[in-house]
Amino acid sequence: MGVVTIAGSLGSGARDVAMLVASRLGMDFVDREILVEASQTLGVDMEAVERRDERPLTFGERLAALMRNFLERSATASAGDPMMGSGGLEMILAHSYGEAAALPTESEGQLDEKQYITTISAIILELAEKGSVIVVGRGSQIILKDWPGALHTYVAAPLDLRIERIATRDGLSSEDAAKAVHESDKSRHAFYRKFFKIDVDDPNVYDLVLNTARLSYEAAADLIAAAARSKEPPPG
Repeated sequence: MGVVTIAGSLGSGARDVAMLVASRLGMDFVDREILVEASQTLGVDMEAVERRDERPLTFGERLAALMRNFLERSATASAGDPMMGSGGLEMILAHSYGEAAALPTESEGQLDEKQYITTISAIILELAEKGSVIVVGRGSQIILKDWPGALHTYVAAPLDLRIERIATRDGLSSEDAAKAVHESDKSRHAFYRKFFKIDVDDPNVYDLVLNTARLSYEAAADLIAAAARSKEPPPG
C-alpha cells in the first residue's frame, strides 16, 4: 500500500477519519502529535531495544529511527547547527500552523521559514519513501502531490457543525468553540498561503473531497480506503 494524505479543518473529523482509514488499510498513521512524540525518543538506541525486548519495533520507534537517520544525513547537522539536533527537531515539528506561518523569512541562529519547510518536507518525503502511511496535514498533499500512487483527500464539514463538534468535544461554550474554529482556520490558511501559495480548501488540490455532514466518519473512511486500493498497481 502506498501513501494517503488527509487534510481538513478543525471539527471536520479529518483526524478521526484518517485513523479509521489507517485501521482499514493496515497502514501507519502520522500527524503532528505523533511526529513530536517520536522526536522525543531520538536519543534511544532502537536497535538495542529490539535486541533486548526480542520484538519488532513499534511504528513510533521506527519513526524515531527514521528521524535520527535524517539528522545524521543532514548537512546542517554536520555543520553543527543546534536547530537540527534532537531538541531542535522536536521544536520544529511541534510548531502549530499559526506558529509556522509567523516564522521570519530569515533569522540568524533561529528557526526561519526556509529551515522549517525544508525539514518538514524532508521528513514527509522519508515517510512516503517507506510507504504504507496515512499523513494528516502539514502540507503533505502538496509536498507529495506528484508522488506515484498517492491519494490526496480532503474532509470537510459546514462551519456550524464544526463549531458544534468542538464545543461538545472540548466542553466549550458555542462562543468559545466558534473562536477556536475561526482561529484555527485563519492559521491553517496562513500556513498554506505562506509555504505553498494555495487555498488549502480548494477542491482542485485533491483527488477526493468528502463532507462529514452527509457521510459518517465510517462511511468516509470506507470511501477513502476504496479509492486508495484503486490506486494500487495490479498484481504482477
